[in-house]
Amino acid sequence: MTTRTATARYEGFGKEGKGQLTTPSGVLEATPYSFNTRFGDEKGTNPEELIAAAHAGCFTMALSFALARAGFSEGSLETTAKVKLEQQGEGFAVTRSDLVLEAQVPGISPEQFAELAAGAKANCPISKLLNAEITLEHKLA
Repeated sequence: MTTRTATARYEGFGKEGKGQLTTPSGVLEATPYSFNTRFGDEKGTNPEELIAAAHAGCFTMALSFALARAGFSEGSLETTAKVKLEQQGEGFAVTRSDLVLEAQVPGISPEQFAELAAGAKANCPISKLLNAEITLEHKLA
């Protein structure tokens, strides 16, 4: 249906190397990434931050559409995704993505909300992509 692209360029190697990420939309335009943006506090981005943004956005949009299909048209959703990178042997792996959702959906029961949120967690395309534990904590106001 659709294909999205991004380009990564890296100059130098290891901890001294520096990279840039660019997307055709222009949202990322030579955005810096490096060892220090991934493991330190240097300004720039990193793959795990981008995965967290993608997962939070995908899940929230999936839930929004599920709520619309269920007849709800008002409210708000705010999701934070916490993506964990852990050392495994001599390498690293993304081992989990913890979704934390705060929502306001007038007229929905807690049971229906929990069911729709669980479905969105399981079925958003980024959840399906990740080979990691995915948790969901939600608060309905």
